[in-house]
Amino acid sequence: MTGSEVPPSFRLVYVPGVMPGKWVRTWNERLPDVPLDLTQVPAATAQALLLGGDADAGLVRLPVDRTVLSAIPLYTERTVVVVPKDHLVTAVDAVTPEDLADEIVLHPLDDVLDWERLPGRPALERPATTADAIELVAAGIGVLVVPLSLARLHHRKDLTHRPLEAAPESAVALAWPEAATTDRVEDFIGIVRGRTVNSTRGRPQQQAPEKKRERTDAAGRRRQQPGASRGSGRSGGRGPGGGGTTKNPRRGRPRRGS
Repeated sequence: MTGSEVPPSFRLVYVPGVMPGKWVRTWNERLPDVPLDLTQVPAATAQALLLGGDADAGLVRLPVDRTVLSAIPLYTERTVVVVPKDHLVTAVDAVTPEDLADEIVLHPLDDVLDWERLPGRPALERPATTADAIELVAAGIGVLVVPLSLARLHHRKDLTHRPLEAAPESAVALAWPEAATTDRVEDFIGIVRGRTVNSTRGRPQQQAPEKKRERTDAAGRRRQQPGASRGSGRSGGRGPGGGGTTKNPRRGRPRRGS
C-alpha cells in the first residue's frame, strides 16, 4: 500500500441499546490500519442497510431474514417495566403481567419485543418512539416494557425499572449479508467470539502452513536418524569380517569355555 492509498474501512451499524465499545476497542488494537465506521441506526432499518450494501455487518436485534443474512446470536436481554420511582411496583423485586392488568402499558411504534398480547390496558395512541414513551411514563401517563438496555439508555432520575417475568425477550446478534462474508467480517466475528489474535480461524492463519512445514521437516529429520544408523549397520554386514559396528556389543565377545 502506498502512502496515498487509504485502507478500506469496515462499516458496522448497531441498534439503540447495544454497546459495541469493547469490540471496537479490540478491533482498533488488532487492526489499527483499518478504520471502523460505527453508525447507530433504528432497529427497524438495520436489515435493509445490510442488504443494500450500506454496511458490512451489524449488531442487530433478532429475528432477521436468515435466507439472505447470516447471524450469530450474542446474548438475550432481560425484559423490564419502566415506571416512576414512586410507583407501587417498586415495592417488589419482580413484576408479572398480571401485576400490570390495571396499568396503561405504552406500546411505541419502534417496539422491539414480539408480543402475542400486550399486558395491561392500551393507550389511546401509540407513541412514535421509545424516547417519546419514556416522556409519557415520566408524566405519569403509563408504564413501558422494554429490554433492559433500552431502559438504561433512556435512564432518568425520576424513573426506575423492575424485571418483568413471563414476557418476550430480545436477542442481539451479529448479522451480515450471507453472500458477502469477507475477510473483514471474519475478523469481526473472531473478535465478538473472543478469539485470540493468534487463533487459527483469525487472519494470522496465513502463517500456519509455514509453521506446519517446519514441524514436518523437524519430524522428518527425527525419523531419518534411526534409519541412517540401521543403514550404516547393514552396509558393514553382520557376518564375519564385517567392518560395521554391531548394534549390541555383547554379541561380539567370545563365549566362555570355548
